[in-house]
Amino acid sequence: MSDSTSTPAKVDGRRLRSDRSRQVIVEAMLQLINEGNLVPTAQQIANHAKVGIRSVFRHFEDMEAIFATADQIWREGFTGKSTTVDPGLPLAQRITWAVKEIQGHYEDNGNILKSTATRRWRSAFLKQNYAKHQSRMRTDISNALPEIGSLPVSQQEAIFGIMSFEYWDRLRDHQSLSIDDSRALITELLQTLIPST
Repeated sequence: MSDSTSTPAKVDGRRLRSDRSRQVIVEAMLQLINEGNLVPTAQQIANHAKVGIRSVFRHFEDMEAIFATADQIWREGFTGKSTTVDPGLPLAQRITWAVKEIQGHYEDNGNILKSTATRRWRSAFLKQNYAKHQSRMRTDISNALPEIGSLPVSQQEAIFGIMSFEYWDRLRDHQSLSIDDSRALITELLQTLIPST
């Protein structure tokens, strides 16, 4: 009798400890990436999580499984923070809003995006998720600036390129522009490419 009642409790306790360990490992990876270690090793993750290296691979099949889980958790958190702009606002105000909103996301999550881009060429999961992220960005931009839809395809693609993380990262990292200067440059380009009616 006592065995039948205690066994589920033991199983539940083990499951909770296992879930907690997985969470600690994934959080350690995300923290390392946010600190600038874009592709942390299993040993670095174990050290940061304060667990043994065997514990890492007891909970995850391989490094790709950890990256995939971390990427999924990050994207779920990002999904809940989506906001929209009033479509009735003048174009100039919506451009300013879109640049600030999307580039703010890039600035806050730059290392995560770089890490995903670094590893996606050898991970089908990350490649798929990165493509979904790009699609979502295009949708968000189009919703904020529906005028884009009436432009020639070449101009539309130029706008999406200018609003991409890769372009933002180039301005901030490779060209060493400040956040304000980068936003001003992108805003000016968008105002040139999207004619006001």
